[in-house]
Order: sequence, then structure tokens, then C-alpha cells
Amino acid sequence: MRLNALFVIAAAGLALAGCNKAEAPAEVQHDVATATAEGQRDVADARADASENMADANKDVADAAADNDPKDVADQSKDAAQTAVKGDYKVVVAQAEAAHKVATEKCEALSGSAQKDCKDRADSDLDHAKKQAEQARDGAG
Repeated sequence: MRLNALFVIAAAGLALAGCNKAEAPAEVQHDVATATAEGQRDVADARADASENMADANKDVADAAADNDPKDVADQSKDAAQTAVKGDYKVVVAQAEAAHKVATEKCEALSGSAQKDCKDRADSDLDHAKKQAEQARDGAG
């Protein structure tokens, strides 16, 4: 029974030790390139969605103007402004998440506490960017 307990503790220790092991430079470079490409796609998707939503909102404003309904124009213009703010927020968050993915992959080149500190910084930067985006969104709304 004691042997099993020691084996489990040793296995857990080895597993934890491997968590902060530095990756080979070529692997890090590949992972960073992949994260960069994925991030660029995510940001492009967010921009495309925001652009599509703005086009729809602008069409609604134009339709209200064509109907010569000032109250509807005002309502649709307000909705369009909110759509723009939401779109900007989604793009900024996508950019922050893309940067976070790249930064986290770069951290893999480090080992031990340096890697952990690097990932903690990346997480903190992501949280900060999201909070700023939320403040900008909420302040504009």
C-alpha cells in the first residue's frame, strides 16, 4: 500500500515538473506561427461580422429615412451606434485574445518559474485589455 502511494506521488511530481519545461525553439516558432495565423483569422472574422452588422444597421437607418419617419430614423440611428460599439468591442477582444495566444506560445520557450511568470503576464495583459474594451463599450453606450 505504501509503495502504491509513493508511486502515485512520484508520478504526480514528474507530471508537474514537465508542465513548465521549455519547448524546443523550432516547436515554439511553429506554435507561434500557428497562433498568429489563427489570431489573424479570428480578428478578420470579428471585423467581417462587425462590418456585416453595421451594413444591416445602416440599411435600417436608410429604410427609415426613405419612409420619412423621423422617430424611426432616430431609433435606428441609435441602434446603429450601439451596433458599432458592440462591433468595435468584439474586434478589440479578438485582437487581445490573438495577442494572448501568441504571447502564451512564446512563453513555452522558457522553463520553470520564468515560463509561469510569462504566462501570468500574458493572462494579466488579456484581462486588462478586456477590461479596457468593456469600459470603452460601456462608456460609449
